[in-house]
Amino acid sequence: MTPQDVEQLILAGMTEAQVKVDSDDGTHFSAVIVSDEFVGKRTLQRHQRVYATLGTLMGHEIHALTMQTYTAEEWRSMQSASQQQ
Repeated sequence: MTPQDVEQLILAGMTEAQVKVDSDDGTHFSAVIVSDEFVGKRTLQRHQRVYATLGTLMGHEIHALTMQTYTAEEWRSMQSASQQQ
């Protein structure tokens, strides 16, 4: 499985999201997901939402997935803060 495959799976379930996925080995992935679906949700709820888009692939084709999940506002704030440093 490629990072692009994982991106497409997430986007299929979260069509308004911005997604970037990386992997060194095709089974361990890291993702940054920006979506306003995350507004008002705790980290666990955000991760559960992403896991739901991947279904049974989790723990099988996708051995591990680390995530950073942000609302659009959180992402803008983080980008702005990093540019000021």
